[in-house]
Amino acid sequence: MTVARRSALILFAKDPVEGRVKTRLGSLLDPKTILNLYLCFLDDSIAKIHAVAKVDRFIGVASEPQTGYFENLAYHPPACLFVQEGEDLGQRMRRAFEDRFQEGYQRVVIIGADSPTLPTAYIEQALQSEKEVVIGPSTDGGYYLIGMRGKVTELFAGIDWGTGRVLADTLKALQEQGVPAELLPVWYDVDLPEDLRFLKTHLEWMAHAGLKTGLATFEFLNQRHLEPVK
Repeated sequence: MTVARRSALILFAKDPVEGRVKTRLGSLLDPKTILNLYLCFLDDSIAKIHAVAKVDRFIGVASEPQTGYFENLAYHPPACLFVQEGEDLGQRMRRAFEDRFQEGYQRVVIIGADSPTLPTAYIEQALQSEKEVVIGPSTDGGYYLIGMRGKVTELFAGIDWGTGRVLADTLKALQEQGVPAELLPVWYDVDLPEDLRFLKTHLEWMAHAGLKTGLATFEFLNQRHLEPVK
């Protein structure tokens, strides 16, 4: 492919299939509602990557898309769609970095679709960083963003993905290799019922303050009371 710009912004996401997304919210919402919520997360996340200027945009889907959601997005120019490759999250991120660097990009940043309120300014800061690695720490002990400059830094081996040790182990690997890194402000992902309750409150207060972010998610949650599924 032709590289239009020096920076690539990648959104890692899942095909929106009922029963396969955000399953840890099952004690709070039924599967159909979870699916509709995740569609809002996707809408907001995709709008976010298109709000970032001077980048080529990519969407890495965790499995071969079947729903048609990603193929029918109405953005122009569209994000380049690809299927993630690898046995775990670390391998899939590593491969995504490798492929983009081989295509000629100098700065590559990956975010997920779990944080519909993530400030665009944090993504822009990551893209502008001169450090070899930039990481956005999340409150659950992982990270909401990782970026690299020029080449892949080996940070993905030996990480126990999905645990609260991900960030600490990654920072340890950086220190052991002597790799200069930049840490962005802390933000949060939405995986658990308590995360979703916080998100709902956060969106409500941001709306009161006149801050327009996560609009699809806000409209969806604003119509619902988050009570446990009986």
